Amino acid sequence: MGSGQQSGGAGQGAKTASRPLRKILHVDMDAFYAAIEQRDDPALRGRPIAVGGGGERGVVLTASYEARPFGVRSAMPGSRARRLCADLLFVPPRFDAYRAASAQIRAVFRRYTGLVEPLSLDEAYLDVTEPLPGPMPAVEVARRIKQEIREATGLTASAGVSFNKFLAKIASDLEKPDGLTVIRPQQALAFIAGLPIERFHGIGPATAARLRARGIGSGADLQAMSREELHARFGRSGLHYWKIANALDDRPVEPDRPRKSLSVEETFPRDVTDPAILREALCAMAGELAQRLERRGFAGRTLTLKIKYADFRVRTRRLTVGERLAGAARIQALAEQLLDSPAPLEGPVRLLGIGVGNPPEAAEARQLRLDLDLQG
Repeated sequence: MGSGQQSGGAGQGAKTASRPLRKILHVDMDAFYAAIEQRDDPALRGRPIAVGGGGERGVVLTASYEARPFGVRSAMPGSRARRLCADLLFVPPRFDAYRAASAQIRAVFRRYTGLVEPLSLDEAYLDVTEPLPGPMPAVEVARRIKQEIREATGLTASAGVSFNKFLAKIASDLEKPDGLTVIRPQQALAFIAGLPIERFHGIGPATAARLRARGIGSGADLQAMSREELHARFGRSGLHYWKIANALDDRPVEPDRPRKSLSVEETFPRDVTDPAILREALCAMAGELAQRLERRGFAGRTLTLKIKYADFRVRTRRLTVGERLAGAARIQALAEQLLDSPAPLEGPVRLLGIGVGNPPEAAEARQLRLDLDLQG
């Protein structure tokens, strides 16, 4: 895959199929919103800033690298960010500026491949197995893309290069900011073995805590378990853990993939009966979901609340409104409405999730509809 910064050690290679390996890039802009604000306003350069709202209901969309050592992170309530960093400056978002920069970045991508799968305004997967300018190592494609992005926008990007999406995404985060990391097939299993499970894309804090409680704290622990054992212990999720632990990810890069919904969810460390705790969780999730909707340019008019009870029964409640759903406060208010009706909670709650989906059929688009869909 060419030369460049490498991660992982020597050792057993990835368990790959006989087909030729893809060359996949994951390109992720560095502190995108904050970097644009600092680029456009010299007074903000070198200072800890957060793009978003610093009020009681405000949410951090992006924190500059100067703010991150204080613990300020995306999707964090603005009030908490202020407590962590007394000198933090809040800057209101300018999404027109972010979309304009994103368009410039995607124009750079398209000069190298038609296989571009945007994940948001500031990150994308690229399949560069057959680069448009002609044959060249994937790491050289990544170098050129990073340089052209800097020339076009004045911004830095970090890139991960590997043979599948999972590894490319992890690689892009290893040397931020302005990083370029390669994970080669012969390094993959040793690299994954050394990863703490918190670094696995798709394993959040609550899931990681449950895995660690069962003695699974690293990629090596997952690799030591058979597919059958992981399936028996964790169901479909166990099959996913086994595949990624063994560097098996055959997902193709899908350009212009239609998205039907966006959602976030939280599994609680202990089952929850206190409505105040559930509402606090909905507040945080609404902020994160609003951020994802804006970053990905996704519009929908149906809000779904997912409730998983302690006995693993799942209920979903949906509310369709006449206008595009946007903004953390609006999403939170509707989510709390769904939490309270059309029926009271049926017991201790193990998981909550909220999502925004596409509008219903045109005949129903302007009707306010509340229904309870029982599942499981």
